[in-house]
Amino acid sequence: MHSRYTRTLSDLPVAGRRVVITVSVRRFRCIEPKCRTKVFAERLEPDLATAYARRTGRLETLVHHLGLALGGRPAESFARRLMVPASRDTMLRTVRRRAQRPTEPLNVIGIDDWAFRRGHRYGTLICDLERRRVVALLPDRESGTVEAWLSAHPEIAVLARDRGGGYGEAATRALPMATQVADRWHLMENASATFLDAVRKSMAAIRVAVGAATIDPDRLTCAERLQYEGYRRRMATAEAILTLSRQGLPIRQIVRTTGLRSADGVSGR
Repeated sequence: MHSRYTRTLSDLPVAGRRVVITVSVRRFRCIEPKCRTKVFAERLEPDLATAYARRTGRLETLVHHLGLALGGRPAESFARRLMVPASRDTMLRTVRRRAQRPTEPLNVIGIDDWAFRRGHRYGTLICDLERRRVVALLPDRESGTVEAWLSAHPEIAVLARDRGGGYGEAATRALPMATQVADRWHLMENASATFLDAVRKSMAAIRVAVGAATIDPDRLTCAERLQYEGYRRRMATAEAILTLSRQGLPIRQIVRTTGLRSADGVSGR
């Protein structure tokens, strides 16, 4: 044995107190003449702490989760309440260090835009749909930028995207053999928009049918009864406004008569 040194590891707090583990680590001489490492230190169990770490594995996991969930400054503030000494820079470094890098070839990806600043600057988000993780953030949503990234990954077989033409053109040029599909979110959005459009076109017939229906207030719940009573008050007010308007009364007098606070929307309806 060559010598010893003391290593300190921060651990999870106990009963609101910070915990620090002090470990006496041995150093050894290497007896192999050709070994370039003349002196080496014994390693701790990987579950306890990795090489050069100042925190135990379980505390490192907690710091990682706090950084992922809250970000830098909020995570630092919350960690202080938990008696976990970690700065916001430490939080972000831990998240970056433990970020999973894709080691297997991409097969199925999803591509969509995202906002650096909504309405001003947008980028492109690319996800591995099989492993459910982000693999790339492109600085813009230009077709050329997307095409360059896709060309570097010819192994992609399926690409899920929105129905816009920009990503489709880039994928067609870069991956002509890949299958392009509409992603689930955009399918549901388009189906919802189509359904609402059909309902709007039929609203006249729906209003006639609903207006002719007889509603029994005794069968309504408390919330439904309040809603129904509000509907009846609004209908009575609307009928009074129309009646006074047909009589030729000016808008201001109609407002005073019906007790409305403003004349918004009265003149044209």
